[in-house]
Amino acid sequence: MHDLAKGVARFQQDVFPARKELFAHLATHHTPHTLFIGCSDARVVPELITGCEPGELFVIRTAGNLVPAHTPGADGVAASVEYAVATLGVRDIVVCGHSACGAMTALAHGHDLSGAPAVADWLRLAAASAARTATTADVPALVRQNVLDQLANLATHPAVARALAERQVTLRGWVFDIATGRVEELRIVGSTAPVAA
Repeated sequence: MHDLAKGVARFQQDVFPARKELFAHLATHHTPHTLFIGCSDARVVPELITGCEPGELFVIRTAGNLVPAHTPGADGVAASVEYAVATLGVRDIVVCGHSACGAMTALAHGHDLSGAPAVADWLRLAAASAARTATTADVPALVRQNVLDQLANLATHPAVARALAERQVTLRGWVFDIATGRVEELRIVGSTAPVAA
């Protein structure tokens, strides 16, 4: 197992001193330009993929990069979206799916998730994406459709809807291919009706 304590020590001894000015600035400034919504998958690292520095991305990671449509009540994803858009004023929102996504694979192949009821309930949020995917068990197609559907869900959040109406934010859909490092940008028509390119 990777020794996290050694990693922290290396950060404090090597990385932090070399970036001390950046971290001093970040201690009093929080101005990310992009809200990046990606999968919880450990192989998908937003800052690495985008080449961003600390402080440039506001990141939300969920299984399957799912964003529930807006509903009243407490919701960690909704609160984070609202904060990023209404308070921090991000200019771009990226929803990034990826190849070999375990969540989308489970959904596409109808895996038995009875032993993981919370996962099963969460993945029901992507049932419409599965229904819109032309070929059953086509994981790459489902990954793309899911990204597009999550962008549509984002537009139901009041802070996002306002920012879109005022042209203060741009929505982007990406699919990251783990094996090649390629990032495919999906074409989005209008502000709430994305389509695959």
